[in-house]
Amino acid sequence: MKRLEDILKNVATVNINGNTEKSVSEIIFDSRKAKTGSLFVAVRGTQVDGHDFLESAIQKGSDMIVCETLPETLNETVTYIQVSDSAAALGQMASNFYEHPSTKLKLIGVTGTNGKTTTVTLLYRLFSDLGYKVGLLSTVENIIAGQVIPSTYTTPDAVQINALIEEMVDSGCEYAFMEVSSHAIQQHRITGLTFTGGLFTNISHDHLDYHKTFKAYIKAKKMFFDILESSAFALTNIDDRNGLVMLQNTKARKLTYGLRRPADFKAKIIENSLSGLYLELDKQELFARLIGQFNAYNLLSVYSVAVLLEQDKFEVLQSLSKLKSAEGRFDYVLSKDQKITAIVDYAHTPDALEKVLSTIDKLKSGNTKVITVVGCGGDRDKKKRPLMAKVACDYSHQVILTSDNPRSEEPEAILQDMEAGIPPYATQKSITIINRKEAIKVACKLAQPEDIILVAGKGHEKYQEIKGVKHDFDDKKILREFLG
Repeated sequence: MKRLEDILKNVATVNINGNTEKSVSEIIFDSRKAKTGSLFVAVRGTQVDGHDFLESAIQKGSDMIVCETLPETLNETVTYIQVSDSAAALGQMASNFYEHPSTKLKLIGVTGTNGKTTTVTLLYRLFSDLGYKVGLLSTVENIIAGQVIPSTYTTPDAVQINALIEEMVDSGCEYAFMEVSSHAIQQHRITGLTFTGGLFTNISHDHLDYHKTFKAYIKAKKMFFDILESSAFALTNIDDRNGLVMLQNTKARKLTYGLRRPADFKAKIIENSLSGLYLELDKQELFARLIGQFNAYNLLSVYSVAVLLEQDKFEVLQSLSKLKSAEGRFDYVLSKDQKITAIVDYAHTPDALEKVLSTIDKLKSGNTKVITVVGCGGDRDKKKRPLMAKVACDYSHQVILTSDNPRSEEPEAILQDMEAGIPPYATQKSITIINRKEAIKVACKLAQPEDIILVAGKGHEKYQEIKGVKHDFDDKKILREFLG
């Protein structure tokens, strides 16, 4: 139990009506969970406005309400706290309620379009290998000192985040590594958290269904660095054309990493093959099991964070040489005779798909054909659909367009949007198969020895979402079935 007046510290209130010495048992923003002792926060969401459920929360027992607009008639038994931004208030109150758990360990946030999951996963595995108890908040899973907690969203809500970090602290974690999505930044899910450092990977075309413009998307990412304190570090990819934009207004210590331009942390690819990467990293040689230039950036960023967290460079390099990538990120499946290679990757943006395919292009032998199976998610940015198809055609010998997670949309409509991006020269080498399992089966039948199949878009996901229902679906499992 916490007192309401303590939970309101550092919250920008407009008006307070009622007693603030009440005890709060929990903070909620779903009126269906309301009960005696719960503090209900009316948040304006993209689908639902919490202000429409004030009376419902009160009837269920909540006698403490946080809202942006007060109801016309006030209940005398209820304490009303009016704020200018309920989402921002929720973030700060959640941190207050859990007694600022993010200040009790070193929390590192990783943001960017691509590479977030791989980077935080590698950081988690690295610091675990170095002997620390560590926490992880990622798209694939949340982990608290080795205990796995399945993850549903890129970033949980503000209350869940603080609850998870408190569990990490209670479990003895000294470090926590967290994916920070643009949605989480914009929706104030990270407001109230104290970060030891922030890392920017890259930015490209994604989430424009939500942010509307690329400029707004960049601004959302940049907001994360704007809130970092002067005691924190802000590390950015200097090779990305918007990398330095992230550092423009931050109070944090500014640092850079890169492969091409002068940077505080520098790496060079000596050899890139299907067996791994041979790098010169910070003037030291490193062989890693990860593949491709994009993973060279991931490894360099992870090394940079470790050094900034005052870890021994030699021990860090030793550990990096043993690490594997996150599930569903350039993940291998070999045919029974080991002559056909299938790669599963989460690439779901034009930029990510191009990076994976260009990596495959550099690694394949002269006679190797590349067969790409790719789709686009429903209820998401429609502008990237034709771009995804074009990228697949530019780098592949055969392209099979198929369903991803159609969600509430009709798969045929999504695929028509993708087909609009097929260049005239590629019409003969592209086919559309709506059923994803059938598409993967056809790709496996078309593949000859030494060929490479790429199944893109879903990566680690073990489901396919159709009309609000999540059906069991695992790209790797299906590839193993058809490749014997």
